[in-house]
Amino acid sequence: MFIDTHCHISNKYYNNIEDIINECLSNKVNQMILSCCEKDDIDESLQLIDKYNCLYATFGFHPDQIDKITTNDLKKLEQLLKQNKKIIGVGEIGLDYHYPTDKEKQKKLFEEQLIIAQRLNMPVVIHSRDATQDTIEILKKYKVKGVIHCFSGSLETAQIYIKMGFKLGIGGVVTFKNSNLATVISKIPMENIVLETDSPYLTPSPFRGSTNSPKYIPIIAEKISSIKNLPIAEVAKLTTKNCYELFDLK
Repeated sequence: MFIDTHCHISNKYYNNIEDIINECLSNKVNQMILSCCEKDDIDESLQLIDKYNCLYATFGFHPDQIDKITTNDLKKLEQLLKQNKKIIGVGEIGLDYHYPTDKEKQKKLFEEQLIIAQRLNMPVVIHSRDATQDTIEILKKYKVKGVIHCFSGSLETAQIYIKMGFKLGIGGVVTFKNSNLATVISKIPMENIVLETDSPYLTPSPFRGSTNSPKYIPIIAEKISSIKNLPIAEVAKLTTKNCYELFDLK
């Protein structure tokens, strides 16, 4: 059994979600964690996790939402996290400095959500793009655990996050020819890795250029099995165990 720990399942991206879910189950991707990180996606995400037993979710506000989120939105987020048992984490939240932005405003929204996660003792899913040092410094201030989403950094950065108690979300980037992730993964223990697709983005090779789907998780697992010289069944077993230790999946 495989788990996709991070995907964006929405009618914005897929014509028939029922078909997507069935394809995933056929490929032994038995559980998927939907990332609801935009204010406008909340209602649809709630409907989806209610409809499909195999779908869970993390809820939080992405750093690109800084101009949309109010104090009331944060209060609503905390209420949802408390009330809905299928919302199993806070995320994706974090920092993104790739484009010109108000960094202080991003940090404020990030920390407000980390406070909620710490208060509720829930795992976090961290988005960090071109903001590694600030991300690390902020995370050090809070007692939280979780996943570094779409990790693609150096071995040194990986070791810092692991020492802080985080697992690394490894997705389709590991299959890209220009990626250095294989070297990093070869040097870190399997207990620190979970699988993700970030669908509909970052489709693994050889399907780059098409819409990503959680059904491609076995391709990512196969690449990791090759790097670590492990049977793919063992990769499935270990990454599933890692996910269950972190998230409250049933």
